[in-house]
Amino acid sequence: MLKHVTRSFLMMAVMTILTGLVYPLAMTGLAEGLLPFQAHGSLVRADGRVIGSELIEQPFSAPRYFYGRPSATTPPDNAASSGGSNLGPTSRTLALRVRAAAAKLARQNPGREVPVDLVTTSGSGVDPDITPAGALFQVPRVAAARGLPESMVRALVLSHIDEPVLGLIGEPHVNVLRLNLALDRVAALHQRTMMR
Repeated sequence: MLKHVTRSFLMMAVMTILTGLVYPLAMTGLAEGLLPFQAHGSLVRADGRVIGSELIEQPFSAPRYFYGRPSATTPPDNAASSGGSNLGPTSRTLALRVRAAAAKLARQNPGREVPVDLVTTSGSGVDPDITPAGALFQVPRVAAARGLPESMVRALVLSHIDEPVLGLIGEPHVNVLRLNLALDRVAALHQRTMMR
């Protein structure tokens, strides 16, 4: 019996070291070597400091920025409490919230159909991407708030559409944080050009 107990503890110690120490360290080292940007959380830097991650939605509410998807987290855009609203398609609360959000956006851009991703939350509650239609819908508002030509803002959106991986996996999407950072750069450049 003591022989079996000894073997069990020895096996537990070996497997703990292999799966709890060796494997995680090997995977971390491999990730660091092959994909350092992703291994560190896909962090986005501006002016030498970290301002967010490409993987987590950042809250933008000023009219001069593109908005992401609505967040179901409490408080909004809180990655620490990531999760969906759990409201189903027959939920009256969900229907009222979607109608109110769609009406608000329709007033900002009359005559245009409101893209569904701008009024519905994602499963995670912190989705960093929107559809190209969602970004293009916001072009008039952003251009007017920035004093930029709509054609310039539209071209910026089109240049930030990420296509599906290998043309097959996923859907075309626009990362809102990267788009807004590019918008800040283009607006600053446009401002300098106009001052000359």
